[in-house]
Amino acid sequence: MNKVAIVTGASRGIGKEIAKMLANEGIQVIANYNKSEEKALKLKKDLEEQGKLIDIFKADVSKQEECESLVKYTLEKYNKIDILINNAGIDQYKLITEVTKQDWEDMLNTNLYSAFCMCQQVLPNMIHNKSGRIINISSIWGIVGASQEIVYSITKAGLDALTKSLAKEVGPSNIKVNSIAPGLIDTDMNKDLTEDEVKYVIDQTPLERIGKPQDIAKCIKWLIEDDFTTGQIISINGGWIIT
Repeated sequence: MNKVAIVTGASRGIGKEIAKMLANEGIQVIANYNKSEEKALKLKKDLEEQGKLIDIFKADVSKQEECESLVKYTLEKYNKIDILINNAGIDQYKLITEVTKQDWEDMLNTNLYSAFCMCQQVLPNMIHNKSGRIINISSIWGIVGASQEIVYSITKAGLDALTKSLAKEVGPSNIKVNSIAPGLIDTDMNKDLTEDEVKYVIDQTPLERIGKPQDIAKCIKWLIEDDFTTGQIISINGGWIIT
């Protein structure tokens, strides 16, 4: 029976590339989206035309009831969940003095609570099956912090803490939990950066380029195949920041 994977925030960027990689590996993908329905439908159409296993499901995973709906749909249709990729996230560039309470709540709910809630919902099935992979998409800023992206950095640091704690809790059930902390990746989230800003990062990076979504997807593939890695924060940034 094919493995079953949920990917949150899968309609574009890193999430889209992860969904494509999983489908190309013969894994049944449930690609979650919230607002980007047109892009999700195109992803589904493109992969189905290639004979790949892809399903899409609209849910705002910052809300508990919608996380529950996504997981219930998956279990009723496919009977199990082997892989959870927590990728949904938003960014914001503001001085700390400009951050509102609503900004704080939106960022924490979307970037951190969504992952916590999705883990809560999928784990009973994974624990029952004594098998599972959970991979959280964090950020280099969760490790080193970013000026004027304080709340974003906080949420990603929290995601890494979730990864470490949960790996210890569910390891005895043969469930591996890891986090990937990308550096600068060529996605819509970074589309507002100027050419000079991108060039500055490239000049500071030993591999002399910024990352591509495929770089993250390749690491996901390895983590799914590997059987002795858990609780790790893997930073993929071309050597831009080495900790």
